[in-house]
Amino acid sequence: MSNYIALIHKQDDSDYGVSFPDFPGCITAGATLDEARGMAEEALAFHIEGLEADGEPIPQPSGLDGVMADATNRDGVAILVAVEPKVRTIRVNVTLPEDALRAIDSYAERHGYTRSGFLVSAARRVMAEDAAV
Repeated sequence: MSNYIALIHKQDDSDYGVSFPDFPGCITAGATLDEARGMAEEALAFHIEGLEADGEPIPQPSGLDGVMADATNRDGVAILVAVEPKVRTIRVNVTLPEDALRAIDSYAERHGYTRSGFLVSAARRVMAEDAAV
């Protein structure tokens, strides 16, 4: 996971604006700080997705000292915005006993997972436990 610096700006008669020094032109806003932060995560993920689709390089995150050395950034409040690396998904065909599949689907639905998300989570948990032994 990478963390990029975002700058939040607020004027008396405006929403909270968010900009990203590492991604000129990537901006968003929110009526509240929480909304601005959520919008920042969404805007950054969308911007990076566009760069990847266009074959453009994704910059390494700048440090706070470097960002704040630029006088134009000093009127903003710096926050970190995390970006999950995009992982390619692959469709697979597996065979499971019917009762196990029903139990998996029931558990996944009760706990807010998709079937695939639950199976990946369960597999990672078992692998992590085995690695710890």
